[in-house]
Amino acid sequence: MPELPEVETVRRGLAPVLVGQHITRLTLRCADLRRPFPPRFAERVKGRRVESLDRRGKYLVARLEGDLCLVMHLGMSGSFRVTEAGARSGPEPDRTHDHVVLTLQSGARIRFNDPRRFGAMDLVDCDRLETEPPLAGLGVEPLGADLTVAFLRGAFEGRSSPIKAALLDQRIIAGLGNIYVCEALWSARISPLRLTGSLVDGRGRATAGLTRLPEAIREVLRAAIDSGGSSLRNHFRTDGSLGTFQHAFNVYDREGEPCRRATCGGNVRRIVQSGRSTFYCPRCQH
Repeated sequence: MPELPEVETVRRGLAPVLVGQHITRLTLRCADLRRPFPPRFAERVKGRRVESLDRRGKYLVARLEGDLCLVMHLGMSGSFRVTEAGARSGPEPDRTHDHVVLTLQSGARIRFNDPRRFGAMDLVDCDRLETEPPLAGLGVEPLGADLTVAFLRGAFEGRSSPIKAALLDQRIIAGLGNIYVCEALWSARISPLRLTGSLVDGRGRATAGLTRLPEAIREVLRAAIDSGGSSLRNHFRTDGSLGTFQHAFNVYDREGEPCRRATCGGNVRRIVQSGRSTFYCPRCQH
């Protein structure tokens, strides 16, 4: 499933084409995605101007005039492709899976392609965006000012779950997924097997690893966004090109390979936690 860097890459690709434009037509080519489309979906968005395009966790949020928000999720295999008016922008995916097509006043088209149909689109009143599904209950943004050592100390103290499970909990931090949690834990030198509460000492103070963690998360996410995300299976940018961060992984998908920390000398190990592969270096992550 695309994680925060992939969703942010898509947002940056869509925003210059979408924001400020009126939606002249919305075409649905299937009955539903992961969930049914909103009632009168095409009718309700037609003619509205797109005022902004934001990201909340792994969701895209297009604010439409009239206080209506279009909330979109890529699911497992969803991607957006932009076709400018009168021209093609990069290679096209299989049109069989183009399930939603937005036509803009400029003549540009934005296609949502989703072979597995696990994506989702919802319409929510903007003033209730944070209090109703699907965004209700999401945690802090990892690239925002709220992700601090003090916040993590309060969220982690007394918890008995492994640290990796806590970082994947969207109610604590919104947007992190398996890839970037593995990478951030390596950067912070924290074992994914470490119990969350053990990162806070008996006096309620953050350990060295916890002190490093917020910036490690931010650095990994920023580097991934700069690389257009990680294209392992289904992630494409809006012009059809691939992200390249998969070539810079330090531990993810590198089982048995040498740790890339120069002073370490260990090898990357793969284990399974809650049904997901975890990659880490047992020598330098404690």
